[in-house]
Amino acid sequence: MNGAAVLRVLVVDDSPFMRQLVTRELERDGDIRVAGVACDGLEAVARVHELCPDVVTMDVEMPRLDGLAALARIMAERPTAVVMLSSLTAEAAEPTLRALELGAVDFVQKPDRGRSLDLSSIGLQLRQKVRGAARASLRRLAEPMPARPAASPPRAALRRPLAAVCIGASTGGPRALAQLVPELGADLDAAVLIVQHMPAGFTGPFARRLHQAGSLRVKEAEDGDMAAAGLALLAPGGRHLEVASGGRVRLHDGPAVHGVRPSVDVMLRSAAAAFGRRCIAVVLTGMGEDGAEGARSVKEHGGRVVAESAETAVIYGMPRAVIERGLADEVLPLHRVAGAVQRAARALAAAA
Repeated sequence: MNGAAVLRVLVVDDSPFMRQLVTRELERDGDIRVAGVACDGLEAVARVHELCPDVVTMDVEMPRLDGLAALARIMAERPTAVVMLSSLTAEAAEPTLRALELGAVDFVQKPDRGRSLDLSSIGLQLRQKVRGAARASLRRLAEPMPARPAASPPRAALRRPLAAVCIGASTGGPRALAQLVPELGADLDAAVLIVQHMPAGFTGPFARRLHQAGSLRVKEAEDGDMAAAGLALLAPGGRHLEVASGGRVRLHDGPAVHGVRPSVDVMLRSAAAAFGRRCIAVVLTGMGEDGAEGARSVKEHGGRVVAESAETAVIYGMPRAVIERGLADEVLPLHRVAGAVQRAARALAAAA
């Protein structure tokens, strides 16, 4: 981000209507200015070099060079914070998740002229995510993702969990989880529960991507699922996830917490009550404070809290809120989190 108070944004879309609409919504509050526009990926790459914007908003489907190819070039040639515009459809989920792997900070629902949408709500979300993207760690986003396995690895049988590892993430979380979850391994003596702030329709495909990346089974949670060692349950978009003392998962549509549903706090409070000192909380990258009060509940019940350090967090908001409250037992870069979780789970198993 430059030193000026006003954020400079490049708007990339092949539709003049969309470029005009996004420009109008971005400039509504006065702290964001559209420095330029581009109509396809090739022009977007050139204009990033020319204008050096703070943030780029970009569609996926464009002529000549699509959004994914343009994003890859931008992150390789001049790393810049990018917010993708995506249709909230099953077809849009895979390319949008791929964009997050390639280095996009976040994504926003793309307004569709064929449907009645609340443009004021979408515009507010777009402005918030552009402001957040401007604070993202470009060094972290430009790092290449670990290679995905060519074939599914062998998976251990599901077992009764000795502990619960509860992971919360928001902005930057898909990349962080894509690294962390495979590193946990199927032999972890703990059930894994995950809340990633993500809309409905995206968590199912995201769970499948995590499942394919390592030996740990991963699925989008369903109401009534049983938490088990060797299994990770990802909270579905739009629903809170809680776990009872017997390990059974409950999904519900309770009020949003910190403006989000699912909420990390909701998951952590229930897991702390259910597992007590056998609860290991992990708070990763993300804007805001979701997870901090849940981490407090974990500590009050004798559990352990690990927070991602500023060194690797794309957005150092959620982990910082935990650390500043004195709730973190360990503050670690992402590549050391899996090891810490495995050691904590082994210690609990040895003491059982």
